[in-house]
Amino acid sequence: MPTMKPNEIRNMTPEEIRKKVEEKKRELMDLRFQASIGKLSKNHLIRQTKREIARLLTILREKELGIGG
Repeated sequence: MPTMKPNEIRNMTPEEIRKKVEEKKRELMDLRFQASIGKLSKNHLIRQTKREIARLLTILREKELGIGG
């Protein structure tokens, strides 16, 4: 699944962003579990998911502070 662009995230409401963060955290947990039992063949997905979570949380914080576009 392609990562979301910052502009796409900024168009979401804070509640939608929080929901997406929870979804991504669950996805990350599943990926880590698969990696621990040796079933994960695409190791880059862990890093990609962590970065997406960080991107979502950063934009959510910007919205809370009233920063950015």
